[in-house]
Amino acid sequence: MNLSSEAEEGGLKMLLKWAAEHGVEVSESYSSLGLGHSLSVSSFPGAGGRGVAALRPITKGDLLLKVPKSALITTRSLLSRDETLSVALKPHPSLSPTQVLTVCLLYEINKGKASPWHPYFLHLPRSYSILAAFGELESQALQVDYAVWAAQKAITKAKYEWKQASALMKELKLKPPLLSFRAWIWATGTISSRTLHVPWDEAGCLCPVGDLFNYAAPTEESDSFEDVDNWKNEYAKDDLDMHHSQRLTDGGYEEDAAAYCFYAKKNYNVGEQVLLSYGTYTNLELLEHYGFLLEDNPNEKVFIPLELDMHSLSCWPKESLYIHQNGRPSFALMCALRLWATPPYQRKSIGHLAYSGCQISKGNEICVMKWIAKKCDAVLKEMPTAVEEDKSLVHLIDKMEEYENPWEWVKEASAAFGGEYGNDNILKAACVVGRDEEPSTALVRTKMLIDRWKLAVQWRLVYKTVVARCLSYCTDIINSLSVQ
Repeated sequence: MNLSSEAEEGGLKMLLKWAAEHGVEVSESYSSLGLGHSLSVSSFPGAGGRGVAALRPITKGDLLLKVPKSALITTRSLLSRDETLSVALKPHPSLSPTQVLTVCLLYEINKGKASPWHPYFLHLPRSYSILAAFGELESQALQVDYAVWAAQKAITKAKYEWKQASALMKELKLKPPLLSFRAWIWATGTISSRTLHVPWDEAGCLCPVGDLFNYAAPTEESDSFEDVDNWKNEYAKDDLDMHHSQRLTDGGYEEDAAAYCFYAKKNYNVGEQVLLSYGTYTNLELLEHYGFLLEDNPNEKVFIPLELDMHSLSCWPKESLYIHQNGRPSFALMCALRLWATPPYQRKSIGHLAYSGCQISKGNEICVMKWIAKKCDAVLKEMPTAVEEDKSLVHLIDKMEEYENPWEWVKEASAAFGGEYGNDNILKAACVVGRDEEPSTALVRTKMLIDRWKLAVQWRLVYKTVVARCLSYCTDIINSLSVQ
């Protein structure tokens, strides 16, 4: 597998050369883009793009990569190298650890080639599609209220934190472009999507070369179920520990080695992409923190509107009342709805059955399934676009790569779709993006806008697909119970 861009390959060679000089084990020949004796940087179209491939068979537990502490970028490492930065920070104790690291990153970028991490900075993405980077158009394109709210909240939070830190950045005499909100979003995206946990800094660390791995969602093996008798056992397998927030990682900082060490969590064959599982995230969380999502995410959770008294009757946290990626209601949601569907005078005497995950009665179960099915059907009908429309739109957006001039694509998209895709929205937004800018800059920003828009469409498509699966599942259960 060869990297498609010569410029990207040249940048990678520079990065690997820099990494070798800073104690990271890479191949003797940088032209091979190798990391140690087991890995090589490669391209995986449709599977994360640039990533890391196995050069030899890898066994679960093998050490994949070791990045020395001296190569890591942390607030402490940056402050220890620059007294001006250290002194300037002292009058600003209200800034959070993440805000401090964001300012420190921009300050280090401001040094240009004088920064020892300059080759690494050159290799970082020029933009991120995290929720904080969304505009109003992309936010509304999510269509689902709680997702739109999450995007708006992320944008508001980013603006607040930027304004809070602006005085410090001006004191540090950052170049005007680095003082902008756009630069802040870029630095925020870098830190949000690329930092790894270290015990001495809540904000984490940037790990050059260690961030070349792509993401794999951690999963737990579970048995499928096909009949009513298996429901209770299957629901009992749900992960209900809402207080368990430990991040799943494939490595960590090791004091004995004074390095960040990465390990294989599974076996890999030659040429296979080596992935890291750095946490269990829903697609909305992936979008918020990392700027991407997974079409088939085993950790996806879809929420549908519930009646107010359902929440008041249930002792389960709201975040546990969801639909699984496979369309099955969560254990907690089923418990809450079974109790809700029970007559008030019976709830005290048989409530323990609902909380234990037991089916209360056939009639109760049918009532619950009918309510969920009706709600799912209503949710789908209330959406501005249907599943097939969203699929067509994603396909059309993918065709943008075939156009040398994105403006031609924008015109075709506007002609093909009305509503949010028409002249009053996407085309208008694209034109606003390009106003008073150099054509090349305008095209880049238009592409970024459409990339974010595509992510919003993909997110809502996954949402609707899961809701449709739930509708189908509930209908099947109703039919199965009705003939018993």
